Amino acid sequence: MRAEEPSFQKTLKPFLTTYCTGCHGAKQQKGDRRFDALAAAIDGDNTLVDYQDILDQLNLGNMPPQDAKQPTNAERQQVTQWLTRTLETYHQTKKATGGETVLRRLNSREYRNTVRDLLGLNMTMFDPTVSFPRDQTSEHLDNVGGTLVTSGHLLARYLNAADLVIQKAMTPGKKPELKTWAFRDGFRQQPEIDQVFRKTNKFAWMTLLDVVGADKHEGAYGPIHAFADGVPYDGYYDIHLKAEAVNRLHPYDPEFLGTDPNEPLRLGIVAGNRKAGPLHKPQPIEPLLAELDLADEQKWYTVRVWLDAGYTPRFTFRNGLMDVRNLYSKLIRKYKDQFPKPQRPGIVEARFNAIHHGKLPQIRIHEVEISGPYFESWPRECHRSVLGTDWERVQESGTLSEGQMRKHLTAFMSRAYRRPVQNEEVNRILKVIQVRRGEGRTDLEAYSDGLKAVLCSPSFLYLEEPGQAQLSNYALASRVSYFLWSSMPDETLLKLAAENRLQDPKILDTQVERMLADPKLDAFVDGFLDSWLTLRDLGSMPPDRNQFRAFYHYDLDSAMRKETRLFTRYLLQQNLSVGHFLDADFTFVNKPLAKLYGINSPQGAGFERTKVPNGRRGGLLGQASVLTVTANGIDTSPVVRGVWLLENILGTPPSPPPPDVEPLDPDIRGAKTIR
Repeated sequence: MRAEEPSFQKTLKPFLTTYCTGCHGAKQQKGDRRFDALAAAIDGDNTLVDYQDILDQLNLGNMPPQDAKQPTNAERQQVTQWLTRTLETYHQTKKATGGETVLRRLNSREYRNTVRDLLGLNMTMFDPTVSFPRDQTSEHLDNVGGTLVTSGHLLARYLNAADLVIQKAMTPGKKPELKTWAFRDGFRQQPEIDQVFRKTNKFAWMTLLDVVGADKHEGAYGPIHAFADGVPYDGYYDIHLKAEAVNRLHPYDPEFLGTDPNEPLRLGIVAGNRKAGPLHKPQPIEPLLAELDLADEQKWYTVRVWLDAGYTPRFTFRNGLMDVRNLYSKLIRKYKDQFPKPQRPGIVEARFNAIHHGKLPQIRIHEVEISGPYFESWPRECHRSVLGTDWERVQESGTLSEGQMRKHLTAFMSRAYRRPVQNEEVNRILKVIQVRRGEGRTDLEAYSDGLKAVLCSPSFLYLEEPGQAQLSNYALASRVSYFLWSSMPDETLLKLAAENRLQDPKILDTQVERMLADPKLDAFVDGFLDSWLTLRDLGSMPPDRNQFRAFYHYDLDSAMRKETRLFTRYLLQQNLSVGHFLDADFTFVNKPLAKLYGINSPQGAGFERTKVPNGRRGGLLGQASVLTVTANGIDTSPVVRGVWLLENILGTPPSPPPPDVEPLDPDIRGAKTIR
């Protein structure tokens, strides 16, 4: 890169001649540095090092040396600013690709979404990328080709993921029969509290007391231990249960318990897998499958949820008690006239007295029936994606002719590669299948191995770009699809690409409008906000449990994320001004978030668009997600938030600090906050 010649001659050249070349010129080169021949062009690493070295020495104040002629402050400032701008421009230019798109692989979320749409899989509790190394980012972006490197370890993970994905898509072979499991007693939960319920109700019902966000659980998860192995097949299952809300209108101080007696007690159903850990404790993947507001008397409820094979439903108290383990003794001390006099100290007796003699708000589940699996269609979408309408015939006969394999393989590969495939490409996969057949694999097993090879192909793992400058219709379909959906083009986009119509501006505009209205837009919103506002860091430094109990009690971490995502999606779909990001008179809140903000609560349990009074919470800068992600869980710093604002909102990141400058601790003596 070439610095502007007149500017160089006017600014840096005379400065070097006056103050530097006496020691770093033609006659002598102290420190092996020579600056008299330095040109305006940064044309290699040596010149770059010289520019950076001059800037560093000026910032440190080491040069010119004390016994040499010194520049004025104005001269020093002018040169350091010129060097800083020149080096920043150079680095930005080096990052550019000259208008060409760098070949890049799918990042983890794009891989996950593509597998979902290619095979029609339900990904509620299935993540084939869980063992992938974390994608590297560039300026918070996780879809930059230069940072998405491919390692030997990642290739091994791709092989394993392909095996998991194809195995899930190819099972079960035949439609399973409906089955019902009924549970009417024996509701054991966790060892610490089982001794109480053995005495009080002989496990005749399940009791839920605290929320899953509690530090120490006392029945936060209600598993069915007799169903610990979970359901036998992927599918939808009906959960039919008799439950009640008990002691919603309790006699205790609501502030003391931390619950709102005016709200119905809310039952949640989450998935659990005993292979992932104990069913009465949190697990890495435990999606919320359903929520129910319970009546104050016993009543039957039915919900249909998706469960993967091996997963079992677990019941939770969504708005239960926060720290019930410590609450037992506090409750008995505060309301000692309502409890027997303790005979011995300790949690065991306090727990028994509080549960048996107290009136703590709780959920009781008396009966549970689970029936399924149910399917939206049979053969399932994942079956049709690999064998079309031949699924049942092939399962019955167990054979696949080479012609059938070629037909189904061509259709599958065209969708996987997001373009028409050549005969040579199909032949390569057929050779893999033939080899596997020769090793004794059945037709279906060998065909499955061929499908795995497709999912490990560069044509699937990488977004192909044409050699010519003009994008093909298929490349355009992939670009717009991975931009707005973080996934492969759907049937409509591929059909328009096949007809060479997608490059028509009117048709492309129509497709973009259609895609913006699709639920898959959530992938763009999530990825964009995770990168732009660094929301992926939300929760990495959570606040103190004792000081900010509401954060855990009401799962404010999830609520904060959802507010910002709903807000952004609304702006996109309504095509509102970008100014709303900073100044809006509305937001989206649920009841806990509204309470945190001190604004009117929505009527229902979910999120609603709500007016923001006086505009104080209007826009991103007033939203809890942004305020939390720019803090460290303990306190806030105006410097840290200021840097975040410069980088992410104004797009003018501050220059890096001069080298060897120690950070200063702020003097906050006599101040209430760091501000």
